[in-house]
Amino acid sequence: MSIERIFGIAGTALNSQMIRMNATASNLANAGTVAGNEQDAFRAKRPVFKTLVDKEATNSGFQHVGGVKVDRIVDEQTPVRKIYSPGNPLADKDGFVFSSNVSEVTEMVEMMAAARSYQNNVEVVNTARELMMRTLDVIKA
Repeated sequence: MSIERIFGIAGTALNSQMIRMNATASNLANAGTVAGNEQDAFRAKRPVFKTLVDKEATNSGFQHVGGVKVDRIVDEQTPVRKIYSPGNPLADKDGFVFSSNVSEVTEMVEMMAAARSYQNNVEVVNTARELMMRTLDVIKA
């Protein structure tokens, strides 16, 4: 496996984990939002990862077989919360507002997992770079 390929694969992982962290940040930012009906309530977003295991998968701009990409971002299916708040200007005719389905605890776990995966892939890049530098030192000697 070439050094360029290692950097490419790790780069796809870094990009995917950054998208995951951005989705988590968006979820946390919208955790306290409410809407006047269930359809308009914010739903937590989750990236769906896809492995790049063959050449066909790499034709869409990704060059490195063995990497990963975000295939799509989907809404989490847990139900939104219905809250009785008749004084809220967004309340429906029965006095209810609909809160997002974001769980702050789940989002913190997601953020920590994404950060850990990101750090692991940075370590892959650093190790590959260090090995490349050691190889050059051996060739010089």
